[in-house]
Amino acid sequence: MSDPFTLPASAGRARSDACTVADLVWLAAEHTPQADAVVFPASRTTYHQLHQRATAVARSLLALGVGRGDRVGLLMPNCPAFLDVVVGAATIGAVVVPVNARFKVTELAYVVAHAGLRVLCTTDLVADHVDFVALLSEALPGLADAARPDALALPDAPALRSVVLFGQAQPPGLLDEAAFGALGAAVTVDAVDRAAERVRLRDPAIMMYTSGTTARPKGCVLSHEAVVRNARAARRRFRLQGGDRFWDPLPLFHMGAVLPWLACADAGAAFVTTTHFDPAEALAMIGSGGATFLYPTFPTITQALLHHPDFARTDLRAVRAMLNVAPPDQLRAMQQALPQAVQVGSYGCTEMGGVVAYNELDDTLEQRLVTCGRPFPGIEVIVVDEAGTVVAPGQPGEIWVRGYSLFDGYHDDPEHTAAVLDGDGWFHSGDVGALDADGRIAYRGRIKDMLKVGGENVAAAEIESFLCTHPAVKIAQVVGVPDDRLVEVPAAFVELHDGQRLSAEELVAFCHGRIARFKVPRYLRLVDSWPMSATKIQKFKLRQQLLAELGRPG
Repeated sequence: MSDPFTLPASAGRARSDACTVADLVWLAAEHTPQADAVVFPASRTTYHQLHQRATAVARSLLALGVGRGDRVGLLMPNCPAFLDVVVGAATIGAVVVPVNARFKVTELAYVVAHAGLRVLCTTDLVADHVDFVALLSEALPGLADAARPDALALPDAPALRSVVLFGQAQPPGLLDEAAFGALGAAVTVDAVDRAAERVRLRDPAIMMYTSGTTARPKGCVLSHEAVVRNARAARRRFRLQGGDRFWDPLPLFHMGAVLPWLACADAGAAFVTTTHFDPAEALAMIGSGGATFLYPTFPTITQALLHHPDFARTDLRAVRAMLNVAPPDQLRAMQQALPQAVQVGSYGCTEMGGVVAYNELDDTLEQRLVTCGRPFPGIEVIVVDEAGTVVAPGQPGEIWVRGYSLFDGYHDDPEHTAAVLDGDGWFHSGDVGALDADGRIAYRGRIKDMLKVGGENVAAAEIESFLCTHPAVKIAQVVGVPDDRLVEVPAAFVELHDGQRLSAEELVAFCHGRIARFKVPRYLRLVDSWPMSATKIQKFKLRQQLLAELGRPG
């Protein structure tokens, strides 16, 4: 399928996929101006409107003194203004810093200072019971008392010059939306165009903070080339076209939403999302909106859809494909629940530019259950043993990745950067996996999620997959805890489907005789909520909780 918005390659000359983030959206606005760009439950934005609003944001940012390389933060849930700021900031060469909307005071204060944000954009929209204005006032002492909201001088955030508030509110210390817009009136569109012309493909486009485990969040610096080429590769892999309507409930401060949104822009397709995930609302949007591609990704979201009472009566005939990441047995059940849609998987992480592999839509079911597909063109993937020697196809080892999509390092953190990026350009992922004979990636789990039980190597993902074969089990997570005799034993945390009753003892009994004894969880806890990062369950917190319960050191 040809690219909708790029010229064909000349004979004997390769065509580059690279352009800036803003240019990708500008091309969509030029070629399909009246097509839906972004759809929320209560609003629609065309590509022309997105381009116009982003240009207005760019003018206002220039008026605040923001220039190429300056960092602009976004503390917002999914909302139209989020994308206006992303495109507006990217247009003038500023680095977009999406801030996890679930961060609390300590994390937020750290990111604002560590990133050296010049401007932080937020909203008066209260989402998930979070009042961002109150949160910022607590995290940034002196903000509410600032006399000049367009020229802040806060001791804990010395680089910060303004906090812009989108919405109707006008609290003290913050630059309200009307005042922000008025500043831009003094800056011409020609000035925006001149700034855009100075942006280079390898300039930083996004600095995405990874969720911390035992350390503080780290800022992954991603170039325009990395983000755009990955988005275009995703668009091809999904075969997206202008008529597609791509439903993605993931937060826009996560690459799981940023890349699909840009892939949609490359195709002139509609990106369908929401401020807060609610399964009933989501099913209504998917059914009435004629969604063609679903991107729930995580079992917590997919299971909420599949087991909602409205699922059986929702018209899902338009859905042609969906993406889920889960153990093979759980993926098989998800595929059976929506048989007409081709289910694909993915492989990647923030440091890789989000995603570097998706399954092909014509991969076999088995290939789509046990592998994540081949890497995108231009991306190299190898699997190595502990000595760094490449292993044979099918053999497990650590996954290393190299190519255009890799991050440029952790912001202001050369030590952690050197620990994962070697001198030959390989990113050491910390993931256990294998490559099949055709180069498809089979993800087996994190190295730190490999348990050593009495000398036997056990993948936590293997036990999780088995536990999910019980019809009452919705989600299972396995961690290793110390043991005096076996060094380490598996401990499982399990959430049941709504209305299901099952004791921990009954689930352990289900394991006996079906998996090896050393894989049977020594400890099993039933839970109804999970400690979460942006989108993932934080296993280290589960382990800490259990060790505290058992009175054992970490």
